[in-house]
Amino acid sequence: MTIREPQMNLKLTEPSGPVCGLTTAWTNTKNLATYRNFKSGLLQERVLNTYRLMHTNQTVEFVIKKIARWGSCSQAQMTVMEALQALDQIVDESDPDVDFPNSFHAYQTAEEIRKIYPDLDWLQLVGLLHDIGKILTVWGEPQWCVVGDTYPVGCKFQDSIVYRNSTFSDNPDLKDPRYNSLYGMYEPNCGLDKVLMSWGHDEYLYNVLKTNGCKLPEEGLYMVRFHSFYPWHTEGDYMHLCNSKDLQMLQWVQEFNKFDLYTKCDDLPHVKTLQPYYQKLIDKYCPGKLRW
Repeated sequence: MTIREPQMNLKLTEPSGPVCGLTTAWTNTKNLATYRNFKSGLLQERVLNTYRLMHTNQTVEFVIKKIARWGSCSQAQMTVMEALQALDQIVDESDPDVDFPNSFHAYQTAEEIRKIYPDLDWLQLVGLLHDIGKILTVWGEPQWCVVGDTYPVGCKFQDSIVYRNSTFSDNPDLKDPRYNSLYGMYEPNCGLDKVLMSWGHDEYLYNVLKTNGCKLPEEGLYMVRFHSFYPWHTEGDYMHLCNSKDLQMLQWVQEFNKFDLYTKCDDLPHVKTLQPYYQKLIDKYCPGKLRW
């Protein structure tokens, strides 16, 4: 698929002052230093408990079971907009930044992308749908295996993982010699496509989009699949598992991350007025009812 690429050498400059979003006015009230604060805050206990459960239970065996459970996309048939509206029911318990339904964050992300990249409608759509995989929680999955940062299982857990030193002690893979070395069950530079990530909404939605033949370019699919992989795209870890394709795609994931992270604030969008525009993008790239 041919896409029009933004000039990736013209990176957006992250401001040092108060922000919420990436518009050039920088008139909002949230400071960059307050994002992803995992050490203190009103939501700290909830966030820590979610990660403790995740880091205890996410093993190679567990991930394989979840892929088998959800990989066939046989749970339901619904449109992207119907799935997006289901996010009205979900407040992400791993997120230290917000305490409102995830559906608002979807429109916040998409709208900021739309301002900066008005010609890249597929990128705007990625902003809208990137978290829709959290619908798994509506169907009964606990949040600790749906939300939060992702990381590879089957190899040594790197120090860049959130709460690495305090929440992994009861994970069985930590003591399994097959999985606790640097490469574990993988070959050097095998490529992220061959790596088992901790199970969550990223991998689930990626599989839904692929299964249904959605027409997003590969850059968009990478953003969906790895936007929560903070140890990689933000901390620079796990490069020993990456191949040349992963490194090429990394800049796209990093660009998307700025919109995903820094648009979170209490200035909630008027969803009803935005829906007609985004429905057109859905009809273009992910039309009709999809298998979930």
